[in-house]
Amino acid sequence: MKISAELTLTPLQNNFEEPIIRFIKKLRASQFVVLENPLSTQIFGEYDLLMPYLIEEIKASFEDQENVVMNLKIVKSDRSDYEPHF
Repeated sequence: MKISAELTLTPLQNNFEEPIIRFIKKLRASQFVVLENPLSTQIFGEYDLLMPYLIEEIKASFEDQENVVMNLKIVKSDRSDYEPHF
């Protein structure tokens, strides 16, 4: 089953940009389709492949930082080709 996930990493520290950049670069280097905008990053793929990958990368990001928030939304479908119709 295909899924679409939207992630927003929010480090609770003064130097917040570097952890976000590291996280996005790891996602970009994956086998999955990754789209970015100024507020979040979307990643798309097969559920059974993408979820273990996300668990691993979120854990690594949490271990790398003292205080951090991860917002995650998951949709059951591949929305990577979404274009507004209005």
